[in-house]
Amino acid sequence: MLLAEDNPVNQEITRELLGFAGLQVDVADDGQQAVDLLQARRDDLVLMDMQMPGLDGLSASRRMRTLGHAVPIIALTVSAFEEDRRACQDAGMDDDLAKPVETGALHANLLHWLDGATAPAPAAV
Repeated sequence: MLLAEDNPVNQEITRELLGFAGLQVDVADDGQQAVDLLQARRDDLVLMDMQMPGLDGLSASRRMRTLGHAVPIIALTVSAFEEDRRACQDAGMDDDLAKPVETGALHANLLHWLDGATAPAPAAV
């Protein structure tokens, strides 16, 4: 899976949570790098930070959809306002998770969006 997140602390925490779930994670530091990585290979899911320098999460998601990528894109956002959720949907995102990401919510989201054959079992943390 691909994690698009510019904050090193958030990168490390999310990678650790996903690693406990048995997932391999590549990290993009900004939206453009996420688009480039997704073009270069196939990921099963993208976790996309909304606010990144350069190409933000909304713009990166729009570009991914324009390029024909159907991979689930999950927004990582600090805001839970309905207008933000609508903006995520309009950009082609499939779901959202509030930051800081809770382990249970992350695992439930992964189970929902990943194929049953690859979905991880929640790990005790």
